[in-house]
Amino acid sequence: MKIIAYLTGICLFISTAAFSQAQPGAQSETIKVWGNCGMCKGHIEKAAKEAGASSAIWDKTTKLLAVKYEASKTSNRKIQEKIAAAGYDTQDLTGDGKAYEGLDECCKYERKAVTREKQKKTAMNCCAPEKASCCAEEKTSCCAG
Repeated sequence: MKIIAYLTGICLFISTAAFSQAQPGAQSETIKVWGNCGMCKGHIEKAAKEAGASSAIWDKTTKLLAVKYEASKTSNRKIQEKIAAAGYDTQDLTGDGKAYEGLDECCKYERKAVTREKQKKTAMNCCAPEKASCCAEEKTSCCAG
């Protein structure tokens, strides 16, 4: 009787351990995605799921998107491409400009590409008083020298 109970316990333990292991090809990752509000959360998570993520949860405070997906069906890159196509910058891609302009006002965040360009112009002294009109028009050609 004790042997049967012991063997049953071992079988239950082994089956539970087998089911709790991650499926081969299953991926869990976090991706930095810029955005501002609850509407952004909905758009970002929807785009990730449309790209094949089985789970997508974006945190507006940390700007991190936790995704789970099957590697045979999609990839981190494909998920980021879909999010960028929706107008949101990701850690590796800049969001589509036209899609960004179509976002609701509350969803418009300071874009990483714009921030980089401003830093570049400042480093090149583009916004010096004698070049103010050029800088205002965002022309990079006059920034040289």
